[in-house]
Amino acid sequence: MGKNKYGKEYQKKVNPSTGQKGGSKGDPIRGGKIKASHILIDKFSRATEIYEDLEAGEKFESLAQQYSSCPSKKKGGNLGDFSKGDMVSEFWNACSKLKVGEISQPVKTQHGYHIIKRTG
Repeated sequence: MGKNKYGKEYQKKVNPSTGQKGGSKGDPIRGGKIKASHILIDKFSRATEIYEDLEAGEKFESLAQQYSSCPSKKKGGNLGDFSKGDMVSEFWNACSKLKVGEISQPVKTQHGYHIIKRTG
């Protein structure tokens, strides 16, 4: 158990083989598309703090609107649906390992650090 910056306790549930919250295999990809939202952050330390806030029960959409540097922040981080070629490989791979409703730990890409929530 850890504590976030507000003193709230949380327990990380991470699969050691994937580094992702939840199981090792994500939900099926239907029609070659995934739906997801994300929070894009420049610094790993800040992304980790936001992830801890999510683990403590903060709302994903609210944190995306407040902290994300992506224009999707206006929609709570919602990216809609996308195909494999629409995203950089690190982002796609992380999304495909999540079950619907699960949230990833920070994922590094050339754009920064993403906290990803699979929504479909």
